Amino acid sequence: MQRYIVRRLIQALIMLLVVSSIVFGLSRLTGNPVALLLTEYSSEQDKIELTKQLGFDKSIPEQYMIFISNALRGDLGRSIRGERAPAMTLVADRFPASAQLAVVTLIVSLSIGLPMGVVTALKKGSITDVLVRIIALIGQSAPVFWIGIVAMYFFSVQLRLLPSSGYGKPEQFVLPVFALTWFTLAAIVRLTRSSMIDSLDSEYIKLARIKGLSEWIVVWKHALRNSLLPVLTYSGIILGRTIAGVVVVETVFAWPGIGRLAYESVLGRDFPVLQAVVLVVAALFLLINLLVDVLYAYIDPRIRFS
Repeated sequence: MQRYIVRRLIQALIMLLVVSSIVFGLSRLTGNPVALLLTEYSSEQDKIELTKQLGFDKSIPEQYMIFISNALRGDLGRSIRGERAPAMTLVADRFPASAQLAVVTLIVSLSIGLPMGVVTALKKGSITDVLVRIIALIGQSAPVFWIGIVAMYFFSVQLRLLPSSGYGKPEQFVLPVFALTWFTLAAIVRLTRSSMIDSLDSEYIKLARIKGLSEWIVVWKHALRNSLLPVLTYSGIILGRTIAGVVVVETVFAWPGIGRLAYESVLGRDFPVLQAVVLVVAALFLLINLLVDVLYAYIDPRIRFS
């Protein structure tokens, strides 16, 4: 088990290094942000000093080595906008809002998706099953930003039932969570349904029914428990993906999370903050997947030796 964890940890570190290299390279392709920070009255000397201060006077390999060296110490630079606050401080300030949004989305998706998946598996081939599968397919196909805009138009603009933006109050969670839940809920329903159908056709379920166990115990205790492994794995992916994919939703609903921070950084060519956001999200995504893999291997020992 320890060798398995070490191997997965090494793989995660390699992936993080690859992500950091890609982010660093892409951020340099968008141009030099010095021109954006200078006014029309700035002199050539001001430009030279600011370029040197930001480290853009060095070659790309030198900039990358400095970036990696600082990142290993937890220093991802300072924002080039405003009061030039540390990039990690800005990310840390915005992260709780994104984390709350992601966790609430996962809880809602699991609370609704698991029972719906079980019911559709039990009613395989029925009208209910067909309708739920059609809705789930639409949910996985519709873009998140489109769902968010449509929901905002109906519930905020037309009906005036919910706020279209803001953060801090329970009602302000509804529309962002609804937009994010649409996709994740559809995925959980389809995955749970598929796993439950396989479990219900297995020999141990047939044996449980022969022994006279009630249908409730057979379905909700035995069949569902053995169907949760793939759902558990996907739930970790959903949590990481939700945190990583909140850029559009947070922008649409003016949600003060790291997704909106990334959007603002792109517009302002704020390389340090953008790099910090991407690296933190990548590290979190890899950590969640590592924990899920370890938990999966603990539950199913065959995974450790595969």
